[in-house]
Amino acid sequence: MRTQVGIVGAGPAGLLLSQLLHLQGIESVVLERRDREYVEHRVRAGVLEHGTAETLREAGVGKRMDAEGMPHEGTELRFGGRGHRIDFAGLTGRTIMVYGQQEVVKDLIAARLGAGGDIRFDIADVALDGLDSARPRVTFTGPEGAGGLECDVVVGADGFHGVCRDQLPGLTRYERHYPFAWLGILAEAPPSSHELIYARHERGFALHSMRTPAITRMYLQVPPEEDLAGWPDERIWSELQARLATGDGFRLAEGPLLDKGITPMRSFVATPMQHGRLFLAGDAAHIVPPTGAKGMNLAVADVRVLAHALAGWYADGREDLLAGYSDTALRRVWRATHFSWWMTSMLHVDPGEDPFGAHLALAQLEYVASSTAAATSLAENYTGLPYEQGWAYR
Repeated sequence: MRTQVGIVGAGPAGLLLSQLLHLQGIESVVLERRDREYVEHRVRAGVLEHGTAETLREAGVGKRMDAEGMPHEGTELRFGGRGHRIDFAGLTGRTIMVYGQQEVVKDLIAARLGAGGDIRFDIADVALDGLDSARPRVTFTGPEGAGGLECDVVVGADGFHGVCRDQLPGLTRYERHYPFAWLGILAEAPPSSHELIYARHERGFALHSMRTPAITRMYLQVPPEEDLAGWPDERIWSELQARLATGDGFRLAEGPLLDKGITPMRSFVATPMQHGRLFLAGDAAHIVPPTGAKGMNLAVADVRVLAHALAGWYADGREDLLAGYSDTALRRVWRATHFSWWMTSMLHVDPGEDPFGAHLALAQLEYVASSTAAATSLAENYTGLPYEQGWAYR
């Protein structure tokens, strides 16, 4: 096969890049190791920055998001048994959209296939060759046997455990593992608040979120080595009620659990994000703890930069935009990495922390809750800093 851009990975990064390139007349083929049903139903992030929602609209895939998603104008920090609202709209004029990552993926797949796009699922044994040449090649095994894809450029959007990142020579990895994990649940219960609640309790962090008006998504801080078998439904609800309790008698609406799992917490950045004709995007290049809701949003920011650079290369032969891709993307990556680390450190109870550290975290929360300047900084970062440029070259 021959195409212009070969994309490994059909997550939000790979699919959105394919859509943005299509809108600029650039062909692509997307290769995905999982089957379509798995990709469309794996539960992941659900908070879209203001700019992410705008990008999906511009890409022609925002109709269902606007009909079914839940726009939020703020969030709540809860500590000491009291809630403190951060007014995103009032402080920044920007909002967020709660809309599950799996729904974004469904919309993108439908758009690509509806336009005749080429997405190949159930792909195995992916290998890259000729990345320093003008004709890099991706070989793979699919449902119909062995195959090969010759292209101008390869984009590795195959996630943290993908094969593309290891093809970059001289890669530098920056990593931090946190001494806690998140136990996440999906419950058949209406949200107990119309906005997200981030809570710090003496027993650990808790988050109240939602996916639909009838489905709640919630998280508890647990040790990273925790066994899920030790958390029956009754214990999960009891701990959530305790950590989210307030002095005025707040109670969570409870219901049957549809899903639960434990996710480790890490920060990871690989640099540079490119070599030769290979470019990384999304989780293949960076991971952030979910406290700042930045994972999928960073993937969108990456492919905006890459779509613009590739279009400039094809339209006018511009090498400078592609050469600067990694540096441009990493400026936002490191900003989001810091914000995610800051939110995580402020809201979680470090098991190795002494009382001095706990008081520092509470003092920071008090400052954010009482200072317009501090609250604005949180709101700016959470709703998403403005993009440096548009995704379309012209």
